[in-house]
Amino acid sequence: MADLEALEHWVSPLIQCIEPAARTKLARTIAKDLRRSQQQRVIAQRNPDGSPYAPRKPRQLRGKNGRVRRKVKMFQKLRTVAYLRAGGDAAVATIGFTGRIARIARIHQEGLRDRAAVAAPFVLYERRELLGFTAAETENLKDILLSHLTN
Repeated sequence: MADLEALEHWVSPLIQCIEPAARTKLARTIAKDLRRSQQQRVIAQRNPDGSPYAPRKPRQLRGKNGRVRRKVKMFQKLRTVAYLRAGGDAAVATIGFTGRIARIARIHQEGLRDRAAVAAPFVLYERRELLGFTAAETENLKDILLSHLTN
């Protein structure tokens, strides 16, 4: 995070010289690129530091007669564009989850307690960081900023 703060202090005077329309375009470009990289990391089931997500709790794979449940990767719908939104304006680039999904994502992001259903007992969820910066994303962010400022 300190690397991002240093980048912010370095680039903020340069960005203030750009017109608001160009800043908006730059912010949206950055947000879309970061969303794409976050989606790829969620597909790979990895935290920003490179460690794998905590595995799901084991569950019974056989239910009623003849039905076998498949093991499914976590957060398949959360990574879609419908839920993982990217946007930006002249002041800020944002990436985040929308609607009820935002609550579920926050519980996993921070490793909080929640109920799986209305009448179910509270469960402590493992920490799985859905959003976060990797070193490669920080470098990519620097490259995007430099290429935009040089043009």
